[in-house]
Parts: sequence; C-alpha cells; structure tokens
Amino acid sequence: MHPEPSAHQPSLFARLARRISLVLGIGAALLVSAAWYYADTAADKAYDRLLVGAALQMAESLAVEDGKLSVRLPASAFELLGLADRDRIFYRVIDTNGRTLTGYDDLQDPSPPEGNSDAMRVEEGTYKGEDVRITRATRVLADPAVTGRAYVIVAQTNEARSALTRELTLRATILVIVMSLLAFAGAMLAIRYALQPVEHLGTAVRRRDPHDLTPVSVNVPRELDPFVGSINHFMGRLGERVDLLQRFIADAAHQIRTPLTALTAQIDLLGSGKMSKADRQHFDRVKERTGELSRLTNQLLSHAMVIHRADSVQLEPISLVDVARRAWRAAVPITVDPDIVVSFEAPEDRPFVLGDAVSLREAIVNVIDNALRHGARHRLEVRVSAGETQALVEVEDDGPGIPPEGWEKAMQRFSTSKSHEGSSGLGFAIAQEVAKAHGGSLSFRPRNERGFVVVLTLPLYC
Repeated sequence: MHPEPSAHQPSLFARLARRISLVLGIGAALLVSAAWYYADTAADKAYDRLLVGAALQMAESLAVEDGKLSVRLPASAFELLGLADRDRIFYRVIDTNGRTLTGYDDLQDPSPPEGNSDAMRVEEGTYKGEDVRITRATRVLADPAVTGRAYVIVAQTNEARSALTRELTLRATILVIVMSLLAFAGAMLAIRYALQPVEHLGTAVRRRDPHDLTPVSVNVPRELDPFVGSINHFMGRLGERVDLLQRFIADAAHQIRTPLTALTAQIDLLGSGKMSKADRQHFDRVKERTGELSRLTNQLLSHAMVIHRADSVQLEPISLVDVARRAWRAAVPITVDPDIVVSFEAPEDRPFVLGDAVSLREAIVNVIDNALRHGARHRLEVRVSAGETQALVEVEDDGPGIPPEGWEKAMQRFSTSKSHEGSSGLGFAIAQEVAKAHGGSLSFRPRNERGFVVVLTLPLYC
C-alpha cells in the first residue's frame, strides 16, 4: 500500500504574498486615516480663515453716528463667506450694552469672553439644529458718546468643509491605493526573483537522470545549503541501498539457482533407473514440481531484476531485432516438441528503441515461454515490425488463447487460469512492467483463424 500523500501546504510565494498584502493593507488603512485627519484639519483652517476675515470686516464696519452705534455690513464680507456656496451664514452684532443691533438674536457665542479678552477663536457649535463653526470679533469703541466693547458673532455651516474633506481624502485614497498596488507588484517581482534559486534547485533535481545518484551541485544561497545537504545525504544513502539490493539479487540468483540445477540433475539421474509404476508416478510428480519450482524461482529473480534495473539502469539505443532474436533463442529449448513449427521474422532495417537490453530480453522470453508452455500446439511465430512511431514484437501461437474477459487478470501477478496450470502467473506481469518502464505497453489480440497474439509495443528511438 502506498502512503497517503500529505496535504499540500500553501507555497512560499503565496505565504509571502498574503503577508505583504496584509501589511500593505494595514499601512494603506493608516495612511487613509491620516489623510482624512489632515484633510479635515486643512479644510477647517481654510474656511476658518474666511470666517475670521468676514467677522473682522463686519467689526470694522461698526461706527458711531449722531451719538449712536450703527453698523453697515460690507458686501465684501458676504462675498468672502460666499466662497463656500453650499453653506448658510448666521451673524449677530452686539453693541456695548449687550443689545443686538442686527442679525439673529438667539445666536450665542459657545465660549463667551472672560474679562477683557479680545482673542479670536473658532469653535464648534450647533445652531438651529445644524453643526456650525462660530467665531467672535471684538471692536473697542472710545467715542465720547459710546465707549466699551462691541461684538460680532458669525456662524457658518460645515457642508463646504465636509465636501472639501471628502474630496481631499478621496484623492489621497486613490493615490494610496495606486502606490500600494505598485508596491505590491514590485514586492511580488522581488519575491519571484528571490525565489528563483529554489525553482532552479527543483528543476535541477527533477531533470536528473533517475539513475544518477551523485551529489547535487547547484549554486544556491546560504539559506538553501541545509536543504541541498539533506538531498545529497539522502541520495548517498539511497545509492548504498541500491548497491546492497543489487548484490543481494546477484547472490540470491547464484545461491538459489545452483542447488536447483543440481537437484534437477539428480532427479534426472534417478529417472534413468527402473521403477515400479507407482514409483514412476511419484517420480514424475516430483520432477514436475521441481521444474515448476525452478521456473518460479527464475521468474521471481527475473521480476526482482527487472524492478531493480528499471530504477538503476540508464536506457540507451538498442536494436529491437537483436534483443528479440536473443530472447527467441533463449526461450526456445533445444528439446522443443518437433511437431511445433517455430519461426522468427524481422525487417532488414532494424528498428531501434531506447531501452535496457537485459530487461527487454527477459520480457520477450517470458512471453515466448508462456506461449510454448500454454498456447502453441503446432505453430509459434515471433515477429518484429516497425511503424512510424512505434516498434512491435508479436508472439503468435495457434493455441486457444485467453478470452477478452481474462486479459486484465492475466496481467496481474500470480494470476493463473485452468488452462495455465503449473504457471507462476508472473510472465505477463514481468513483460507489462518492462513495457511500462520503456514507455510502451503489453496487449492482446483476439484469436482469429490464425491464432492468438501477444503484442509488446515500444516507442521508436529517433
């Protein structure tokens, strides 16, 4: 069973992008808040100056005529306040006795002057249910008929100030957003550039030949040195395990095949003597089981060798005709039934494939051996052919073949059928694994009037 793949974590680029976007978002929010504060302050200062200027002009218009205090409000004061065309203006002129000369009687200064303070200030207030800014201007009169302090109170609504604040804040917000986006884009480019060594390291490891277990040598920043060191340490340990497995396969093949060969020879010697009918039956059964054990052992070792070579041997261009011919000669024994006609056909222009000659020979040997033992009755043909992009090795026999519903099962390891009694069930499994390791496939063709065909398909080497 394969271990469950670990859940994919977000990439380093995505993590950095999220954190930078969070920082930029917080920074943008703070900048927009600061922009609103400064815009509000600037709008107040601008319109407060107009308000104070208008109040001073009104105060300067106070005069004593015929022993009485009179006021002629200048048009310039209202023109000055008229620059804030959205706002309403309220005013009140108070004489030295505290009486209203003109204006709104109920307009009050929110902070009446204390003592003789003539300092001008602008404050927040409320008048007729509206938020206003209020200022007070003082005029000191020293006429013999009228002496004392007269006051002018002027109030203005805040609509123009709010509109100016919104406009300035909006412009600042657009500028902050644009700058944040540019900063984010620049940061992403910088991160992408900074992470290129990681991509280069991944590409270098991914493009390495599967059989190359030498240390990785890639120029990387210091931060990636532990990672590269871990990869090289793992590859060193893997190389040691591969060498150990290779030695085990070689030793096992030698240690197991040698006593089996000797046992087979001893059984053959025993069979040359006289035996009773019952002993002969037992002897034939022992001989049959010994042959099955020998074939199973050879196929198990062959299967182990194929798996090992698929991961450790570098593929190279080879002639498929030469490999198939060697397999044909190795698989067809000298003692083959003389009633079986065995033939080998190949094109003159030998097709080449990128592969491992030993593994391919084992695959073809297993297919031919399976046909001889369980299929061929009078005819066995091995053909090599090539198309535009693929090369084929076809093994055809005149036996009953495998029905289509049993093809999938035939590819499985240790899978046998009634027509294949005595088989280890590894022949087609070995051939299929070799085909897949070479980018090809193993398939069957339904039996026709000629026979049943097993096809090994491999991509041509160009």
